[in-house]
Amino acid sequence: MSLDLVLFGGTGDLAWRKLMPALFQAFRHGTLPAQTRIVGIARDDMDDDAYRALIRARFTQVELDKQPAQGEFDRFAALLHFVRLDLSQTGDYARLVGFLAQRPAQTVVMYVATAPTLFTTVCEQLAAAGLNKSHVRIVLEKPLGHDLASNRAINEAVRRAFSERQVFRIDHYLGKPSVQNLFALRFGNALFEPLWRRENIANIQITIAEDLGVEKRGSFYDGTGALRDMVQNHALQLLCAIGMEPPINAHADAIRDEKLKVLRSLTPWTEHTLTQHVVRGQYAAGTVQGAAVVAYRDEPGVAAQSVTETFVALRTEIANWRWAGVPFYLRTGKRLAARDASIVVNFRPAPHAIFDVPAGAANRLVINLQPRDGLELHLLALGQSGRRQSAALAPVQLDLDFDRRFGAERVGAYERLLLDVIDGRLNLFVRSDEQEAAWRWVEPLLDAWKASGDAPRAYAGGTWGPSAASAMIARDGHCWAEEC
Repeated sequence: MSLDLVLFGGTGDLAWRKLMPALFQAFRHGTLPAQTRIVGIARDDMDDDAYRALIRARFTQVELDKQPAQGEFDRFAALLHFVRLDLSQTGDYARLVGFLAQRPAQTVVMYVATAPTLFTTVCEQLAAAGLNKSHVRIVLEKPLGHDLASNRAINEAVRRAFSERQVFRIDHYLGKPSVQNLFALRFGNALFEPLWRRENIANIQITIAEDLGVEKRGSFYDGTGALRDMVQNHALQLLCAIGMEPPINAHADAIRDEKLKVLRSLTPWTEHTLTQHVVRGQYAAGTVQGAAVVAYRDEPGVAAQSVTETFVALRTEIANWRWAGVPFYLRTGKRLAARDASIVVNFRPAPHAIFDVPAGAANRLVINLQPRDGLELHLLALGQSGRRQSAALAPVQLDLDFDRRFGAERVGAYERLLLDVIDGRLNLFVRSDEQEAAWRWVEPLLDAWKASGDAPRAYAGGTWGPSAASAMIARDGHCWAEEC
């Protein structure tokens, strides 16, 4: 098989920080097709050798499983090429057409790693240049729009140029091994399915926490915020994975049909829930891992009086027979106490207690996404006091570490997703109607915040966010995992 993988935005942050390392890992693992060309696209004035030197220099700034062996990067660099192109200039696309025609490939992947404002332009220009034939696949990086209207406009433009089966809307969280194992846990085992319903589950918590601030992305983030950046895509996709019904098979549309049902079943926002079930915050100065950190408004590129949220916690429900009445808590933020992405499934207590149960102890399944990758099952067992067995239960934990079990060189999220694009597998990619349903659900929050004009609640950097987030979950008689 021959492959041309074209990276629009080939000199940008995403290309060198995520995509090139993922492609290098695939090259190491021998999973790239033998006849592969990786083509960087940008306005920079450089040739192939200069592009290879640029990527080599930036590889020293990224974290790899292991450093390249002697000559290993040189062999990978031989796959790299560069085509200078101004994305808004129709005539420039002829250079790309000419380059690709030098050695026609069986599969062509167009990866659009640019600002979303250029998605429509790129799709229209590719179609005008005849680069949208059936062997071409297009990958669109998030965010796909700023709201429901802009998302629809982008998807309509994409549909005019490409069929839905050619379009791969990427959400790198779906490529994480732990998320894929979530599907295997639920639909490949009979153990949990009988328990996976309202009668047995008290609540589910989804947390995506970062201890970093906005770093060098201040100007971008200030026009985006945590709701758009993390909740509308990553958090809701995790909610779908944990809440969806078993699909009829493992085909892409069967899986995506079930995820769409979850999004359409989320309880709509009301005036009451918009105020009682949503907390937004913005980090102030604080201390993270012993180092002082500045407030969000003091970050480069951020407006001095910014009201952009860096933290969101919310409560919702899935209004169907399986989940009715079970609260789902979603939480994400920057400059929090730790880097942690996890899903916590809290089970209901035994219906009749015959042992002494310590306060806060409960059966709990924890799906760790980052920085660890694995599963924890929290149970209760009888303790031992000297030679006498205690009458009180004590927490015990079964811990499955996927990194230790499957080895350090597991396939990373972007590598897995890029390989799926090359193979034409759509299972881990988001369909346009999923995206629209997610935007339709979060847009009332954006509208309410804009109408109120209220500033987000301040929280000190290095904490778990505003205290109002703990108060919100406490009103239901629950607590966040780290507080219980």
